[in-house]
Amino acid sequence: MIDYFDYKKNTSKGRKSAINGKLVIYILGKLLLIEAGMFLLCMGISFLYEGLDYIYFVYASLVNVLVGASMMLFGRKADRRMNQRDGYIIVTVTWLLFTAFGMLPFYFGGYIPTITDAFFETMSGFTTTGASVVNDIESFPHGILFWRSLTNWIGGLGIVIFTIAFFPMFNGCSQQLLLSESTGVTHDKIQPRAQVMARYIWFVYIGLTAVLILLLFAGGMNLFDAICHSFATTATGGFSTKQNSISYWDSAYIEYVISIFMIASGVNFTLYYFMMKGKVKTLFKDEEFHWFIKSVLSLTLIIAVSLYVYNDYDAEKAFRKALFQVATAHTSCGFATDDYVQWPPFTWLLLIFAMISGGCTGSTSGGVKNLRMLLIFKNIMNHFKQILHPRAVLPLRVNGNVASYQISTNVYTFVATYLACIFVGWILLMSFGVELTEALGTVVSAIGNVGPGLGIYGPAFTWASLPDAAKWVLSALMILGRLEIFGILLLFYKGLWVNR
Repeated sequence: MIDYFDYKKNTSKGRKSAINGKLVIYILGKLLLIEAGMFLLCMGISFLYEGLDYIYFVYASLVNVLVGASMMLFGRKADRRMNQRDGYIIVTVTWLLFTAFGMLPFYFGGYIPTITDAFFETMSGFTTTGASVVNDIESFPHGILFWRSLTNWIGGLGIVIFTIAFFPMFNGCSQQLLLSESTGVTHDKIQPRAQVMARYIWFVYIGLTAVLILLLFAGGMNLFDAICHSFATTATGGFSTKQNSISYWDSAYIEYVISIFMIASGVNFTLYYFMMKGKVKTLFKDEEFHWFIKSVLSLTLIIAVSLYVYNDYDAEKAFRKALFQVATAHTSCGFATDDYVQWPPFTWLLLIFAMISGGCTGSTSGGVKNLRMLLIFKNIMNHFKQILHPRAVLPLRVNGNVASYQISTNVYTFVATYLACIFVGWILLMSFGVELTEALGTVVSAIGNVGPGLGIYGPAFTWASLPDAAKWVLSALMILGRLEIFGILLLFYKGLWVNR
């Protein structure tokens, strides 16, 4: 049986490069055909609502088919064996290609007339950031609105994971691609087979989306809006069909329902699978889940009290607005029902903490992830104990399992790099003329895939007035955050391309 993951075997066959270039191009071409199929789905929505935007999806689909078919033709005779380096390149370039070609309907139709803005909007969609440069979203036809929401939904669990789950096109390469897209702290595997695991997770994802559609429809949304907002909620993406986001409906019911599903989407999806298998205790014993829920509730209560005291909200409204904004920040969703820029300034810092923390590993949320925060906290506690008891052996345990020294090192390296990226992005945006507070808010929001920032780029405004250079920097931060930094930075490491 051929081992598709043995790099030594690949090189022993005479490959002169560390990268199987033709295979990479072949697979990327196949993936572009998948995106062309998504365009055709949106074209069907345009026909259903008698919109004229269908033609732009036809044009975009033709471009994808032409380029994708050419790439497949070029790589048709490629060696089908893939190594880890190929996997990282395929995953990273897939996100860039899907964004570059995904912006075509916006650009061709003149709905977003500049390449910078069209690329930014599409990158924001696929990375589930939810930041927008559109000032009149309700003027967009149904097909374009559906495409914005679909970019959120597909990007929520990952473009490549979606393809692995439903399109058996990678032969023995699925496991390598799955590992390449699921970077960072790993979580429990459900099945040893990558395709089976991806399908289980996607079935949970589809189930959550379907339930939310029914609840929102029952709460007064029409079916189209319910579908689009369910896509954006379970993906923690934040794209709305209304300029005022969820505030448009002025419904406490809708706010509570979306708040609950944002939090649910911030939980490790494998825990839901175990619950469906009858292992309900797995959820309630999970330490990361405990940390996440305690953080959401603590921040909600602190902010609710401050709104009650300082902003004269009644108790129910203060709790509801605090819960929604904390949920949207902690899960990196990006919806808004209140302008938190008008809240007491100390609450901004609490929301910044929520944005940086993000959701749980194995969820659709962005940010550092709560498992890393938990490991850092436990390391700090162990350090205090070590000071008092120098000879004590204090293993770092999570869910009863000992976390290795390597895992601790990886966590600290990731967090340090994450904060360094925030600092560099902050400096760059300020050099482009963005004010200090606004620069910090947009950078933290972009790398955490959150959406709203601070100041004039908070939940009440779009990011349209940002300089073009700032939009390209923020787009880069979005994909850095979505692929957990090292998947992108690895492309600039010389060792990736050298045959060793």
